[in-house]
Amino acid sequence: QVQLVESGGGVVQAGGSLRLSCAASGRSFSINGMAWFRQAPGKEREFVASIVYAADITYSIYYADSVKGRFIISGDAAKNTVSLQMNSLKPEDTAVYFCAGGLVSGNRQSTTAYGSWGQGTQVTVSS
Repeated sequence: QVQLVESGGGVVQAGGSLRLSCAASGRSFSINGMAWFRQAPGKEREFVASIVYAADITYSIYYADSVKGRFIISGDAAKNTVSLQMNSLKPEDTAVYFCAGGLVSGNRQSTTAYGSWGQGTQVTVSS
């Protein structure tokens, strides 16, 4: 069992920045990738960014088109932590942000690729 705990959400004005962090504990040896998803009210959970490792080295990073150039994902494979630096935030970025992790298989932009999830942290961007 892997437990994921997010931190760093909050309220920010449009154009501002926030940094989210996530730490994994438990059977963390079963993680080779971590990701961020978000879910706005009334919408489905959507992919934001992912980072996948091979031998503790970053193997690949992907971003959703909607955040490319504004968000930066980073992680530490040895510590099983992942962060999301969010810059130039827009009101449409408002959502609950979820950390996901596991032995990534299949489409890493799909929720089904990850076996463990955090409880989420609220990000609100005011206009």
